[in-house]
Amino acid sequence: MVSKLKYGNTNTFFIHGISGNLLIDTDYAGTLPAFYRAIKEHNIKISDITYVLATHYHPDHIGLISELMELGVKLLLIDTQVEYIHFSDEIFSRDARMKYVPINKEDAVLVKCKESRVFLHSIGIEGEILSTPSHSKDSISLILDDGSCFVGDLEPIDYLDAYDNNVELKEDWKIVMSRNPKVIFYAHANERVVL
Repeated sequence: MVSKLKYGNTNTFFIHGISGNLLIDTDYAGTLPAFYRAIKEHNIKISDITYVLATHYHPDHIGLISELMELGVKLLLIDTQVEYIHFSDEIFSRDARMKYVPINKEDAVLVKCKESRVFLHSIGIEGEILSTPSHSKDSISLILDDGSCFVGDLEPIDYLDAYDNNVELKEDWKIVMSRNPKVIFYAHANERVVL
């Protein structure tokens, strides 16, 4: 089961697993009170969130990760994202009001993309994590076997024809579509049913 949490600029998704649950993306630093309200509306407690996974390490996707880690949530860090984990540190440092704390990658659970299916299965979620780097080199997509597909900021497939020369974007969508998704969940747009 997927719960969509909308409490700011970025859609956040909560996936219920059999033996663990996964939060996909957060919003900016400073949105924790709004996040609390959103999870309460969905009858989710912080203790229900086992792992948090960022589709990429831009400020509007990782702002709450350190705070959630302090509350006991584990960061699921994908091997293709390791060198980008501090991408947003300098951006956040420009506004002290956000009180952003850089992510401690030593406390993260590191998983290789090619081993993601085994890891997800261990928490009762059937699917895989794929590198889809056309938006940013650290971007990933989570595709569940039930057809739910979480692509973060991957440019919507509806606009693919507008990007004639973007070979990388077309390759990402080729990979995603080869998994036969039924619903595409975007970070900044409404979900789309795949016909």
